[in-house]
Amino acid sequence: MSTTRSQLLQELNDLLQPDKVNDYCPNGLQVQGKKEINLIITGVTASQALIERAIASNADAVLVHHGYFWKGESPTITGIKYNRVASLIKNDINLFAYHLPIDIHPAFGNNVQLGKMLELDGISAAPSFSPEGIVFQGHYNQPKSRKEFGDLIANRLKRVPLVVGESTRKIAKVAWCTGGGQSFIEQALALGVDAFVSGEISEQTTHIARESGIHYFAAGHHATERYGVKAVGEYLASTLDVDVEFIDIDNPA
Repeated sequence: MSTTRSQLLQELNDLLQPDKVNDYCPNGLQVQGKKEINLIITGVTASQALIERAIASNADAVLVHHGYFWKGESPTITGIKYNRVASLIKNDINLFAYHLPIDIHPAFGNNVQLGKMLELDGISAAPSFSPEGIVFQGHYNQPKSRKEFGDLIANRLKRVPLVVGESTRKIAKVAWCTGGGQSFIEQALALGVDAFVSGEISEQTTHIARESGIHYFAAGHHATERYGVKAVGEYLASTLDVDVEFIDIDNPA
């Protein structure tokens, strides 16, 4: 069972279409490894811990949502970045990374997968956001209380969310952006939502939620973004002649 590095890159680019988004990092092959690929490890972030797990598994490639070479960071390969890149090169492991393309994909992206995890109906990309799919929306036919929705998040994501907002309104319509998408809360108000969900929270998020009368749920950057790269990996396993394993390196953030 195997594919090639070039075939995997083409499959990922065809699926995720990175050329259609203006991202904060290069999407695609970030570190070149061996040509033949039998085992792909998927994970949220290309941390040293994930790389060590890939090495122990004799993986040929790692596919992540958070890779390297972000805009604004130092271009030098020193310190922690050196250790990570050196480990990949020494073990001839390819690193593939896709950031926004994995957030927004209509079938396998972080946003659509989170909507499914939270058992929402009518899941769709919210209109008037760029890039399309950066914010999703959905609803419950039977509205939930704030506690019921918080308990559902905790149960499905295994992470108790931070909840702000002082509304007692039932939650029927929900919008969300995984990861660090809390800044979209103000735009989401125009959708008429009862709750907005993201991974993180900023100081101003609390005031916006309180003063607008909606609920805000911060469910963890990592916790809300586990499911996109996992779904992409499962797709690759079903279409290419390779083994794929998702490894979750826990992160409380």
